[in-house]
Amino acid sequence: MEHRRGRRRGIWAIVLLVAGGVLVLGGTVHSAMSAGHSEVDYEKHRISGDNMRPTYAAGDAGWFSMGAAGEELEIGRGDVVLVSVPEWRPGGLMLSRVVARGGDRIEHRRGEGALRLNGEPLDEPYVLDRSVPAVVPFDVTVPEGRMFLMGDNRGNSVDSTMHLTENSGTLPLSAVRGEAVAEPTDLIVAGGLQFVGAVVFLAGGVLGVVALVVRRRQPASAQPAWGAPAPAPGVSD
Repeated sequence: MEHRRGRRRGIWAIVLLVAGGVLVLGGTVHSAMSAGHSEVDYEKHRISGDNMRPTYAAGDAGWFSMGAAGEELEIGRGDVVLVSVPEWRPGGLMLSRVVARGGDRIEHRRGEGALRLNGEPLDEPYVLDRSVPAVVPFDVTVPEGRMFLMGDNRGNSVDSTMHLTENSGTLPLSAVRGEAVAEPTDLIVAGGLQFVGAVVFLAGGVLGVVALVVRRRQPASAQPAWGAPAPAPGVSD
């Protein structure tokens, strides 16, 4: 029975080693197929305020692309971004939405139900209360290399409309620290496969060592002396 137990351990050790190797290999292949993502630094941030409701509420967790090393993020209209603006929010990053970029004219005329971008009504399905596109009127032409930011909760947002006397409320694109993205599931799956595979492979290695030790400790079965017949069952001297 001891021999069988040792053999079973050995078989299970081989199964675990093979399974672990397959999982690690699968995770590596999955990561290689997502090579474009692997070069990007992703961070998960907890949302602290309600200025971006309904897109993000206080307490929500959001994933952000912090960009690849040595490269600037490509920010477009409608993107949700993390920006560093010490004069607006000291000691932390601010979450807001880019509604206009360099060369754009963004305006709000009192009594109108939508902002105007380059003279045309701007469709903003993400705004919490679409009847309140802004709390103050403004007319700003955004300089090149800068952007105009607004929160989705227009009635409760510290954004460009609250700082119109400072560069018309615009900020440099260099203030962006991260861009909101969907959860990077490819990288999470690849990392999970590699981690689980490594654990399974390690368990297989430990079990293999245990099986080898058990086999070596088994007592040798008794064998009759050379040429001497084995005693018959039930017969004694």
